[in-house]
Amino acid sequence: MTDILTTWAGSHTFRGGPVVRPTTVEEVAAVVADSRHVRALGSRHSFHDLADAPGTLVVLDRLDVPTTVDADARTVTVGAGVRYGELARHLHAQGWALHTMASLPHIAVAGTVATATHGSGDHAPNLSAAVRGLELVGADGTVRTLGPDDPELAGSVVTLGGLGVVTRVTLAVEPTFEVAQEVWTDLPWSQALDRFDEVMGSAWSVSLFTDWTGDAVDQVWRKHRVDAGTLGPEIAGARPAPGPMHPVPGQDPAACTQQGGVPGPWHERLPHFRLEFTPSAGAELQSEWLVPREHAVAAIQALRGLRDLVSPLLLVSEIRSIAGDDLWLSTAHGGDRVGLHFTWKPLREQVDAALPVIEEALAPFDARPHWGKLFSAPGAGRTWQDLYPRWDDARALLERHDPEGRFANDFLRRVGLR
Repeated sequence: MTDILTTWAGSHTFRGGPVVRPTTVEEVAAVVADSRHVRALGSRHSFHDLADAPGTLVVLDRLDVPTTVDADARTVTVGAGVRYGELARHLHAQGWALHTMASLPHIAVAGTVATATHGSGDHAPNLSAAVRGLELVGADGTVRTLGPDDPELAGSVVTLGGLGVVTRVTLAVEPTFEVAQEVWTDLPWSQALDRFDEVMGSAWSVSLFTDWTGDAVDQVWRKHRVDAGTLGPEIAGARPAPGPMHPVPGQDPAACTQQGGVPGPWHERLPHFRLEFTPSAGAELQSEWLVPREHAVAAIQALRGLRDLVSPLLLVSEIRSIAGDDLWLSTAHGGDRVGLHFTWKPLREQVDAALPVIEEALAPFDARPHWGKLFSAPGAGRTWQDLYPRWDDARALLERHDPEGRFANDFLRRVGLR
């Protein structure tokens, strides 16, 4: 019987098959060599057909690869299908940490770095930026390793699954640290925008949650690194939360990481949600656009002007900052960015209709959509080459290593990478 797979929130049903779950790298290589079309799947935390294809689907959740820390190099090598929450617990037990975590610890390592998924913080680049090496099975079924000095590494990390099946990932680590998380409510928009840099820089990681209506940001989540000193100052005009909060109105805050300014291990505070709970709202859709830091306030004002369109479809929006990197297809390539995230109600038709309107409003600000979330196309006649200076280099890299399109799919063809 063929497995019926969906994305984690049920937003897409995979049409490919057969579905295989190899346990060794050698089995992955044999599957790739014997298949005409192949796509790799991890925790399936995307919202569309990015990982789908009319061919073999390689699910990596049973891949048996040991997690090994190299203390001298300050790196960890981990199997592609391992979830970040599981990796984090392993690292913390050995006295190590990652520089950041996404809001959901449930996501698998390889899929996360392939889509430039991020955490939050003025000084925290996305999770892909921690990659120091990759092991992958290429189109001819051979296993290839890229180290930190490989000239192709910067183009091979964020490739949307188009370069091969990643089996091992090597990530930079640092000594473990503690974080204290606090939540504030009702920050006036006037303060949030007039003092945007001050607010976003008031902690290691800051998130603003809003439904775009009213005169105030609903919630401000601040995550302070304890080793960076005392907690930041009060936020002018906002009030401390009266108790634990969930970013999505009406949801149980028990699913969220501990708040109230209580210090704890980095991996139990940097994500918004606990690994053992259903993340976010569960039944939802998501979109996100990342704009250069210098355009953030203007882009936010443009979105506030769309409140009548956006708010009825929303569960919640989140605003976060991400430090820049040099990865060719990273949404933070070339400079610091601010992420404008939308957690939608599961209303696919209405959300799809809203996407082009949002993209047109954000086009003047060089907005790049998150690869794993719902989007339409660059607005205002812009092209992917306009948004990504290394776009043509990335496309050439995929064509050079996969000339017959073994890892190509409808998603890559739609965006013009194949």
